[in-house]
Amino acid sequence: MTTGVFAIATIYRKTALGAAEVATRAHKLAPPLRSLLIVVDGKRSDAELRRMLPSLAHHGLQALAELHLVEAYNDAAPVPAPVPAAAAPAPELPALACEAVIALTDAVGPHGEALAIRIERARSADDLRPLIGLAMQVIMNMRGRAAAQAFAARFADL
Repeated sequence: MTTGVFAIATIYRKTALGAAEVATRAHKLAPPLRSLLIVVDGKRSDAELRRMLPSLAHHGLQALAELHLVEAYNDAAPVPAPVPAAAAPAPELPALACEAVIALTDAVGPHGEALAIRIERARSADDLRPLIGLAMQVIMNMRGRAAAQAFAARFADL
């Protein structure tokens, strides 16, 4: 959206249907659209998404919005308070795998798509552990040791 000469950034977030799509692949989105859906996080503006995925972001966001997988929102809208880490229950495997996919995609973008698909297919913690190690290696190669260690710390309890 633009106003005069100033552009107003739009922030997109996944809808409940969008979050379910990441977990289930029910809509069988094309890989580029799926990559875009994964990186929509409620924090990045449309401009940031265009920089990450220049050939896809504008029309891709429109397509995802038409499918009701993402929605534009005002970042001043109330956001639920985070649950303190000590009180949070241990995440189940699908939620943990989804979190790993999002973290991997946030770190390396569409370069991690093949590994993200493998992570989504993990059926047990034993399947997921080596994939987290691979993701850490990919992140280290692309973003450096600090980013890889931050990723590994998120999944240390696995």
